[in-house]
Amino acid sequence: MNINETQNVKIVNADPSALGLFGLAMVTLVASSQKLGWTEGLSFVIPWAVFLGAFAQLFACINDSKRNNTFGTTAFGGYAFFWFAVAVSWLVKMGVFGQILASQVDTKQLGFAFVGYFIFTAFMTIGALETNKVLFIIFCLIDLLFIGLSLSTFGIIEEFSHKLAAYAELLIAVFSFYGAAASVLNAHFGKVFLPVGKPFGIFKK
Repeated sequence: MNINETQNVKIVNADPSALGLFGLAMVTLVASSQKLGWTEGLSFVIPWAVFLGAFAQLFACINDSKRNNTFGTTAFGGYAFFWFAVAVSWLVKMGVFGQILASQVDTKQLGFAFVGYFIFTAFMTIGALETNKVLFIIFCLIDLLFIGLSLSTFGIIEEFSHKLAAYAELLIAVFSFYGAAASVLNAHFGKVFLPVGKPFGIFKK
């Protein structure tokens, strides 16, 4: 007699949020230093945009997808591709791909991209209400960042909007470092080592 046995194997993936938030923290820290005038140029911002802003968050996106986390997948994936696109935009503007491309740059097109990402971030902020309070703060700051970037790129109240973007980006780095630390240490110690605040409970009980 043949006995067929079916075994269900469950593969558990570690939470990739810590690495994703760390990538976000690093790229926004370096990028904000340029916006605030503490550093100059974009040459050394680009590597951090590609490897931390883009690849680290893409890694988190892929692994959140394996955990069936739609929100985390969309958030980390959306911002990963943002940093890929921004890094390439900077390279185009700097003439890395030739002067023909560089001569046809219209920064207002980047402004429309920032508007699109503000729309994306706005509805993701609603979703962040039901994650934790630290993540919700990060998304609110990203909203301010894209408002500042959009207005600045279109030349609207340029000095104020540039500063708004710069300080919002710096604060994103601060809260993302905290969020990354909380994510890894809380899981590592198996208890609340760094509190992140409970979900607001408005849409999900």
